Amino acid sequence: MGKNVIRRKSLETRSAAEADRDGGVQSVDRALSILETLGEDDEGYRLSDLAVCTGLSASTVHRLLATLESRRFVQFDRAESKWHVGVRSFTVGASFARRRNFTAQAIPYLRKLRDLTRETANLAVVDDEFIIVLTRMESREIMRSLTKVGGRVAMVTSGVGKAVLATYSDEDVRAVIRHHGMPRLTEKSIVRPSDLFKELATVRKKGFAIDDEEAQIGLRCVAAVVYNALAEPLAAISVSGMTSRITDDRLPEVGRMVREVAAELTSALGGVTPTVKQD
Repeated sequence: MGKNVIRRKSLETRSAAEADRDGGVQSVDRALSILETLGEDDEGYRLSDLAVCTGLSASTVHRLLATLESRRFVQFDRAESKWHVGVRSFTVGASFARRRNFTAQAIPYLRKLRDLTRETANLAVVDDEFIIVLTRMESREIMRSLTKVGGRVAMVTSGVGKAVLATYSDEDVRAVIRHHGMPRLTEKSIVRPSDLFKELATVRKKGFAIDDEEAQIGLRCVAAVVYNALAEPLAAISVSGMTSRITDDRLPEVGRMVREVAAELTSALGGVTPTVKQD
């Protein structure tokens, strides 16, 4: 066999391998897109809706779902003809919370905060400039939850996000704004950088942040940071409830309770709460 023939076959083999690799990467990307879409709605999706939401053909979505179902990452509800996130997605995702080994230690403090305020208490962290809810203690009162455990929200649109942003330098805050913008979710959303910086200055003085119907009308959130041993933000806790219960008159009291419980959790975790000048 001549050298040219050998070289040509080698190139053909390499091209085929690269094509397989690229196709595999594309399939993984598409499968993850399907899982992310399924995770956005607990009600599940029909095949046709998944195709529309992901921008993929129905045949491609069906093929990927079959593979994911065989690995138990998704499950099919035959009664409603809808696809849902499967048990393996939960077990894999739960490792994220386990890696944040302070989650279990935070539970008694969330329970205390829930009982003190009679509102839902949340524990969240920052991941890729988004807020991720790790766990929560549900209020015994009727309420509308803005985010579910595992849900992601933009930092500038949440009380927890603003509490953490208040620990950032101005340049770091500007970087977050450049990357993710300032979406208007309600008529009360903060959409101007100058207004956000004024708000963060207030947060630094009070030691807690407020989402005043900025993400969802009728819902308020009060949050404070939990710090690590270097006095850096480790996580944040918050309470969320209806404006009819977290009234203007009650906000300072709720803010104080959230701030104090956050400081208690910080101490329990061996962290250091920075000294702030409070009003």
